[in-house]
Amino acid sequence: MKSFIFSKSVNQLPITGHNFGNNGPKVLILGGVHGNEWEGVFAAKALFGKFMESFTYKLQLTIVPEFNVDGILRGQRKNARSIDLNRNLPTNDWSPEVAKEDYNPGPEPCSEPENQGLVDWLKIHKPQFVLTLHSWKPLLNTNGNCKPEAETIAKITQYEIQDSIGYPTPGCLGTYCGLERDMPTLTYEIERNIDEKEIIKTHLPAILEGLKTTEKRF
Repeated sequence: MKSFIFSKSVNQLPITGHNFGNNGPKVLILGGVHGNEWEGVFAAKALFGKFMESFTYKLQLTIVPEFNVDGILRGQRKNARSIDLNRNLPTNDWSPEVAKEDYNPGPEPCSEPENQGLVDWLKIHKPQFVLTLHSWKPLLNTNGNCKPEAETIAKITQYEIQDSIGYPTPGCLGTYCGLERDMPTLTYEIERNIDEKEIIKTHLPAILEGLKTTEKRF
């Protein structure tokens, strides 16, 4: 395992990434894009702990458990400038319109330092699978060719698989990576307010099985 500075926050806090493995398909796992979705952060940290115990996959995996570190510290969805990082990416459909205050896209695409670091990393590494851990209603949202991973996870979780989250999401990661740049992206919406023990019991094994699918596919 090798840790590194993946990006920096508005408040200049380091956003730490951790690399595991040195061969096979490239995978990126993000937790905490929305700072108030603790379930995704918890799942990402649990994955990191599991990988520290043992990493046997033929993958080049990077995990960033706390992407929106300022938001996590404040317990808020947005970053320290009150920008929704999942509406701020430089997609073809990015819009300055604030549909809801929670979805504030910022003054321009990729205005936020967190996303600037993310975009730089993506340009260099071009992962073959991106998994982003959120919490909302039980849902596996696929963007690009990642249905096999979603189907593996759904067998364990019984979560519904959809290629649309059900409302417009301009400037989001799924569009930027999965639809526009051939980096298939699965947005894993863990049931909100679920018990931590259930995350460990159900969702941690589901993600690990999903990664086995990625390993086999490539």
